[in-house]
Amino acid sequence: MLVEFEKLPETSRVWIYQSNRPFSEGELVEIKNEVADFLNEWTAHGSSLNAGYEIKYNRFIVIGLDQSQTAATGCSIDASVRFIQYLEKKYGVELLDKMNVSYKQGEYIAYKPLSDFKKMTKQKAVSKNTIVFNNLVNNKREYEEHWEVPAAESWHARFM
Repeated sequence: MLVEFEKLPETSRVWIYQSNRPFSEGELVEIKNEVADFLNEWTAHGSSLNAGYEIKYNRFIVIGLDQSQTAATGCSIDASVRFIQYLEKKYGVELLDKMNVSYKQGEYIAYKPLSDFKKMTKQKAVSKNTIVFNNLVNNKREYEEHWEVPAAESWHARFM
């Protein structure tokens, strides 16, 4: 069942899918409708899942799941991955590749393969103060407090 993302508890599990490019305004309208439709039908062993979403910076799809009533199962997680794969194919984007890094360059969101990001740290093109997106956060509280942070405060620090 679709719920407002803002109303999900802090302990809700989150999944963050970063796109390799921003979505167009037309794509955003379609994607919002498709994500809402998916979450309205998303179940675990026949039980509805209370889930919400938001799309940040026109390129991050963030899905939150309140597991206090019904937890995600292997089958429900598989269904969500198939849905994200469908979006990848339909819109010609990468959403599941975790070996890429998104970070801010001013107001612009840059997206680079991890190997390029490592080279950029050696060349001092990015620093420990560069704002990065830590897509490995596990719950809504971590997402709100530790998703968009200086590289020194995330797993990216190991390359500095």
